[in-house]
Amino acid sequence: MEILSKILIGLVASEHLYILYMEMFTWETLGKKTFKGSLKDELFKPTKGLAANQGLYNGFLSAGLIWSFFIENETWSQNVAVFFLGCVIVAGVYGALTASKKIFFVQALPAIIALAVLLLK
Repeated sequence: MEILSKILIGLVASEHLYILYMEMFTWETLGKKTFKGSLKDELFKPTKGLAANQGLYNGFLSAGLIWSFFIENETWSQNVAVFFLGCVIVAGVYGALTASKKIFFVQALPAIIALAVLLLK
């Protein structure tokens, strides 16, 4: 369970690094492809700064999850991972309620599964 927990936390962290990349550096290309239909094409350029800000926050979530791997004290490592997975879950649920239901399945659900495995180990 320990290895599975680390793998799932790593996957959630990797996903948020990818979101950081997309929203901060490729919003007008990859972002446009990813969010096709959710946002009119002409809105990607004027929202580039907003997307970059969102990307930065996704990077903080990823950094927190990665940080949990380097904490030697097992209790603190788990507490930090629980906190950041909880943040991802809240953000994913909020995004699902306010933007697109797909966000729940792409962001919140993987974090929920990782949290469940972490707490069961």
